[in-house]
Amino acid sequence: MPATQDLNVSLEAHLTDTLRPLLNLVPAPLSTQLNATLSGHDDEQSSSLKLIPYSLLSSVSAWARSAEGMAALASHEPPLHVSDYTMIALLAGTRTSPERNFPDAPVRRTPEEEAQKSASDRRAITALLNALLSILGSGGATWWAAGRLAWKEEWKVLLALFVAIVVAVSEAVLYLIWDSRRSRPPASRGTPRAALSARIAERLKKTDGSASAAHEPGPSVKEGEDGPVTGATSATDASSVRGTLRARGRNISAAPQSDGASG
Repeated sequence: MPATQDLNVSLEAHLTDTLRPLLNLVPAPLSTQLNATLSGHDDEQSSSLKLIPYSLLSSVSAWARSAEGMAALASHEPPLHVSDYTMIALLAGTRTSPERNFPDAPVRRTPEEEAQKSASDRRAITALLNALLSILGSGGATWWAAGRLAWKEEWKVLLALFVAIVVAVSEAVLYLIWDSRRSRPPASRGTPRAALSARIAERLKKTDGSASAAHEPGPSVKEGEDGPVTGATSATDASSVRGTLRARGRNISAAPQSDGASG
């Protein structure tokens, strides 16, 4: 019961009609609270949110189930039924705490999204391990190289720390760049394959359009007074060119024969 003391319930129209006959039947303290709740909402605009405390409904239900309450309900004209004042009947069709903003329900991921998230987490862990190994490896290699040069211990340690810090900063920058790209939704990440496919499709569309325009026959124009125009003479020109080429071929092939005969 203490957990429900601060809960409110939406005061619906059917609940108001059910509680209004009890104003003159319930005890004075309960009648005062009930009258204040019902009359207060009657004075407000209809668009405002109407609420009634859950504890008040619980008290009304407990009174209706008592001997005094059942007798008062039976003496009412027309008689009122005790079953109409149980908590189940009073809360039917109402909303609990409608004035509060509850968090949105989590959206369940699909199996594909779960697999992508798992793979992304594994890549993140691998990237962190690689960065850690790079830092330790670069520092250790620098310390070993400085030892081969017979440097003092303090200089070897300082140089190894400096190199490790530089590598750590670079690894952190690379990880932040990779994480920012990973956190972006797939729709905002332009994949090279998708962009290349779009460009290829656009070029093919342009090529098909130009080819179809080239294959379309041009308007045939009859020969006018000023001379022939392309349309009607295209076939004649083509045949004359082919005839000229054949004649030249025959002349070229006949030239060696004539030279042999003269010799």
